Amino acid sequence: QVQLVESGGGLVQVGGSLRLSCAASASGSILNINTLGWYRQVLGKGREWVANIGSDGSTKYADSVKGRFTISRDNAKTTAYLQIDSLEPEDTGVYYCTADRILYIDQVMGAREAFDFWGQGTQVTVSS
Repeated sequence: QVQLVESGGGLVQVGGSLRLSCAASASGSILNINTLGWYRQVLGKGREWVANIGSDGSTKYADSVKGRFTISRDNAKTTAYLQIDSLEPEDTGVYYCTADRILYIDQVMGAREAFDFWGQGTQVTVSS
């Protein structure tokens, strides 16, 4: 079984910063993750794509967050981060981590792949 676990959300004042983390784990080990990304569900709106980072470190951002959001991943490439600066009330919502393809070792099943995988989300609340 593979998991994506987000953390780092919380309550922050307007203008503050947060760093969200997304850690992939498996009962065995993670071999490779292609693209990690972040989406958010803002109150009253649908789920919105925020940013992606490829296995080569290339990044893409939604126009609405360019300049304030920075996506990165660790050297092992199994953890993604989303640095959010100059937080605005409109950033309030649940932030989800995604992975388009995870190659991993399951202790029981052996080598497995998971596609279009999502984490459970972490809540970000910006108070004015």
